[in-house]
Amino acid sequence: MMIIRPIAAADIGALFQLALHAGVGLTTLPANEELLQARIDASLASFAGTSERAEQIFVFVLEDTASHKIVGICAIAAAVGLRQPWYSYRVGQVVHASQELGIFTQTPTLFLSNDHTGQSELCSLFLDPNYRQGKNGSLLSKCRFLFIAQFRERFSKKIIAELRGVSDAEGKSPFWESLGRHFFSMEFKDADYLTGIGKKSFVAELMPKHPLYSSFLTPAAQAVIGQTHELTKPALSMLESEGFRFEGHVDIFDAGPAVECDVEDIDAVAKSRLYKVAMAVPTTAPHAKGPTVDKAGIHYLVANTWLTHFRVMLVRGEPAGETFPLSAEDAQALGVNAGDNVRVVTLSPKDRVAG
Repeated sequence: MMIIRPIAAADIGALFQLALHAGVGLTTLPANEELLQARIDASLASFAGTSERAEQIFVFVLEDTASHKIVGICAIAAAVGLRQPWYSYRVGQVVHASQELGIFTQTPTLFLSNDHTGQSELCSLFLDPNYRQGKNGSLLSKCRFLFIAQFRERFSKKIIAELRGVSDAEGKSPFWESLGRHFFSMEFKDADYLTGIGKKSFVAELMPKHPLYSSFLTPAAQAVIGQTHELTKPALSMLESEGFRFEGHVDIFDAGPAVECDVEDIDAVAKSRLYKVAMAVPTTAPHAKGPTVDKAGIHYLVANTWLTHFRVMLVRGEPAGETFPLSAEDAQALGVNAGDNVRVVTLSPKDRVAG
């Protein structure tokens, strides 16, 4: 059984192993045990309600309950850029025209911006390669929408997600090689690591403040602006299916796209709803009466409504009126009993109706 839960203090070893597998490009998951411990501590404080909004980050792990192994991580930052500047490039254009010469040109540009300051961010998504099968990736990513829906007051009106940009097998980014290297005099992986461990002041100190003409970059660099890493394309497709759109902001290091959506327009948030738990009767029981679990039914994301003991799992079945049937095993995993509330939404947007 796969279950989503908040990260715990005892998960530091497993988290470090995931960070080692993540490689270059996942800025919020640095392979630094001290920084990862700080991330866990920040999450614990956020769930406990003892940290300020600017410091709040809610970190979740995907656990294989059969082996008690932590196989994935994801997080939501409550508000970015309130302690340290949050930089991105805004893709724009300038027009040069001469009526006398009959020349009219449109030149793509990059403007250094802090447009996402104060917005909430989906971040730190990583799944163990050995578990990239079935519905595990969708569960890990979409569990956050049920948390946002249940605790909407903790997040900003707009949610963003920065996606990993294009880099090769050695971690080299065409965009970085054409632009960032000239200002930072370091490897892409080193700059990425420094931002991941919180040393972001060098960005403001070294980045050019004036608009940049994209046409001055190499063709390879121009081609990857707003493009995602091959391994990140499924995550982008999933976000787009939930209503997220590219609005012209890219990462300053690898030019990966930032997608964004108003909370009320995120499909899984808008169409999730609360049901009462009904304890299902095993279909194998003789003369069974009461609700049963349809193991051939639609996949649903089902979450309890507790903050510090938040749990999410995938269940196949169907609501029954105002109730949602759960097996005894699933109810125990979620920490709920008959009559408790659960927040539910279909895993696939295609199966949803208005909430």
